[in-house]
Amino acid sequence: MIDCPSPNHDVRALPVSIVVLHYTGMESATAALQRLTDAEAKVSSHYLIAEDGNVLRLVAEDRRAWHAGKSFWRGITDVNSASVGIEIVNPGHEFGYRAFPEAQMDALVPLLADIVKRHGVRPGNVIGHSDIAPARKADPGELFDWPRLAGLGLAAGAPAATDDPHWTDAGTFLALERYGYDVSNGRAAVVAFQRRFRPSNIDGVIDGETRAILLGLLLTTPQDELRLA
Repeated sequence: MIDCPSPNHDVRALPVSIVVLHYTGMESATAALQRLTDAEAKVSSHYLIAEDGNVLRLVAEDRRAWHAGKSFWRGITDVNSASVGIEIVNPGHEFGYRAFPEAQMDALVPLLADIVKRHGVRPGNVIGHSDIAPARKADPGELFDWPRLAGLGLAAGAPAATDDPHWTDAGTFLALERYGYDVSNGRAAVVAFQRRFRPSNIDGVIDGETRAILLGLLLTTPQDELRLA
């Protein structure tokens, strides 16, 4: 753990109940670090994980880092106050999106495991930036290894196949909202959900497979986990 303090933080208004994973989406790790520690940029995260596995601590967990922006998850609108933010170095879709190196994932797993244990964060509340801001963000993206985290009990995974519930589109949006998404932009919410749970086909179309995955998640997620606020 390398301390590289960012000046960009303030007081938390909520206890930690969420972990948000991001990619940096910049051309280099150096550029990302400079931005995350620049007082004028007014952005930060608690941790930054380089592609070689080095972990930088930028903001203490008892402080509110500025990584989520305008966002929503399970009733919470001040996601920054309720979350620990982890930036993962990757150029992102704009600069040549690529798979996350094994060394990087190997560094993330113990860091995440420690955070969720200390704060009691439930697997369904370890989420991506695209989950909390579907109309604005696509990170950490479809190449991120969510199944690895799910297999370790550190995040929700796509459930075993269930039958298509044949909801109307309006019913599907209600189900997405029940699971935790902001559905004010319905198609964006569907794309974010697919990017997270069906990355092989991110077309934004509400089909039987999308509905079945969503139903499976709702059936297997404890009801008290679905509402944080």
